[in-house]
Order: sequence, then C-alpha cells, then structure tokens
Amino acid sequence: MSDDRRSVKTYVPAEQKDRWQAHADELGMSQSEFVRTMVQAGRRGFSTADSENPVEPDPQGSDPRGESLETRVESALANGPLSWEELAEDVVGDFEDRLEDALDALQDRNRVRYNGRKGGYTLTDE
Repeated sequence: MSDDRRSVKTYVPAEQKDRWQAHADELGMSQSEFVRTMVQAGRRGFSTADSENPVEPDPQGSDPRGESLETRVESALANGPLSWEELAEDVVGDFEDRLEDALDALQDRNRVRYNGRKGGYTLTDE
C-alpha cells in the first residue's frame, strides 16, 4: 500500500455520523478507519451494471465471490503480514468504481438523479 494518501470529505446527517462513531468506538477504530473499512467492505456486495442492464442484487447473496470472508482473509495473508488497512483493501475490492458505474447507468436511463435539496440521489417517478 502506498504512503501517498488523499483526503475525502462527505456530509451525512448528524444521527448517521453519531451511529458510525459509536460503531467505530465499539470496534476500537478511529472514525476515519471505520468509514474507509466499511466503504471497502460494502464494495463486495454490489454488481456492476452498464447502461443496457439494470442493477440487480448479486445472485450469490452476501458472498459474491463464492468464498467466505475467512477464506479471503487467509488468501490475502498467505504472502505475509498485512496492516489492517492493507488487509481491508485487499479483501473488499473496487466497490466505489462499481457504484459510480451503476449510478451513471441509472442516471443515463433517467431512473436516478442527484437532488441536492433532498440530500442525495433519488429515484425518478418514471
């Protein structure tokens, strides 16, 4: 993992931030580490969609690659020790890119749009 880091800023409702902080505290993590880990972990559960195909849940459910989390951890650690961040990055994949592709496809089909007044993405009435 590179030492080159970039800052990412987002805004969430106060109640959500409080829940994230409480959960991070329970796990003994900083809030930054918690959010980074949860975003990466969430990336495993979404299918890529293009503008021709709707976004559908992965048919394999919560184990999209057909292997348990424990198996993925063991595979990641097979070549030696990894930090928490390195391990999380290795195990969770590329969710942000896939989510962006799905949102782009849904917006291209006019199924979703960003609405700042409503605080984020919304479904259209079509």
